[in-house]
Amino acid sequence: MLVLQRKKGESLLLGEDIQISVVDIGTDTVRLAIEAPKDVKILRKELAEAAIVNQEAVAGRDQIQKIKSILSSDRHNG
Repeated sequence: MLVLQRKKGESLLLGEDIQISVVDIGTDTVRLAIEAPKDVKILRKELAEAAIVNQEAVAGRDQIQKIKSILSSDRHNG
């Protein structure tokens, strides 16, 4: 992991076409501005993690439905 220090108004580059600038610094927050191509997905980490949890929950629900369907058909056929 690379750790950098930046002051308000300073920036850093990721690759050639992504720029992250420090816009404001509060007591416990930092406001960043991100310039990137439209095809680059930018999400706060907690939103990305929530999306993964939601996808896993949906997948688990689908598995439960499949199991119920199999058990139901076994009862009718057996």
